[in-house]
Amino acid sequence: MLPPEPPPLPALTCAESEFIDCYLEVIDQVGRINPARGTHTYGALRAAQALVARATALRDALTVMHMRGESELHAVTLARALRVLDAERRVSRITVPPERPS
Repeated sequence: MLPPEPPPLPALTCAESEFIDCYLEVIDQVGRINPARGTHTYGALRAAQALVARATALRDALTVMHMRGESELHAVTLARALRVLDAERRVSRITVPPERPS
């Protein structure tokens, strides 16, 4: 039995799609750096190095949106896209995990 199809992504401009993709890449890198969840310094180091490039791409995506006159973020639509792309799970890697009982 196949898993259910995810809902379709909402209609986004190319710039909004790039913004969402870059934002999620930044989130993924920050999650890999999280000292409360990591196990090796080398992996965290590599993620920190990648974070610079991802943050630059995020800035560039927002710059393109601004230069094109896209002055407002359509939060409801963008949040729907983030949910479809599993952002809630990805963002959870940034948080401090609950403390385990002793």
